[in-house]
Order: sequence, then C-alpha cells, then structure tokens
Amino acid sequence: MNNGILIVAHAPLASALRSCVLHVFPDAAASVGVLDVQPNVPTDESLAAARTAMSLLGTDCVLVLTDMFGATPCNVALKLIDGVNSRLIAGVNLPMLLRAVTYRNEAMDALVARAMAGGTQGVMQVAVTAPQNQQRKPNDQNHNDHQQ
Repeated sequence: MNNGILIVAHAPLASALRSCVLHVFPDAAASVGVLDVQPNVPTDESLAAARTAMSLLGTDCVLVLTDMFGATPCNVALKLIDGVNSRLIAGVNLPMLLRAVTYRNEAMDALVARAMAGGTQGVMQVAVTAPQNQQRKPNDQNHNDHQQ
C-alpha cells in the first residue's frame, strides 16, 4: 500500500516541511505533496488547489497534515478528507512528518497512529544547561557513587 501525504499549512510552512523531509528521504518526493495557504486567498481557491495537490499524489489513500486546528488550512483540509481513505491530523511537526514518511506504506490506521506518536514523542523539554552544570536536588540519586 502506498499512502500519499499532503501537507496543508500557512505559507511557507508546508513547503519548508517538505524540503526538510526530502533532505532525509529524497525518494519520497512523489509521495509528499504540499499546499501553502496564502493570506488573503479565498477559501474556495485554496480548496481547489488542495484538491489538485491531492490528486497529483496519484493514490486514493492520503494522510493530510495541517499546522493548526481551526485555522484556514485545517478548515480547507477538512473538506478534502473522507475519514476512510483519507485522514486528517492537525498540529504537524517535523518528527510527525518524518515518522509518517517512514511508515507511508502501512495501512492508514497504522500510519495515523505512527504519525501521532512521532509528533507527540518529538516534543520534549530539553535541559537549558548541560547535566554536569545543573544543581542537584536533595533527593537526586548520585550516579557517581561507584566512582572514586
């Protein structure tokens, strides 16, 4: 099964995300389409462009990824999907997209689950300073007890 992936986002985010993913997976170019939703473009025009972008993927099964729930790109994408052969996830990020491209040949339900996991697991708080420069708290275990 070859699922297409369509990114519908505020300009220029969709194209930027596609460029990033093709840096890692250059062979996925035909599977990843984009629509950069431009400001001040009527929704009907964006929808027509989205339908064209979706048809260019050449597959009936498409995972549509948008940047933000409730915004114009998401509202346009909602009109594209049928919930069976095409699904929609809002809140696209690069880890989600990389995971989706990696598993684009799986069944749609599995692809959606993997994309969601990639998106959520890719978001984490990172220490501001290196661990060796952070103050220890009273209850922290000393991982250097074994060293002399």
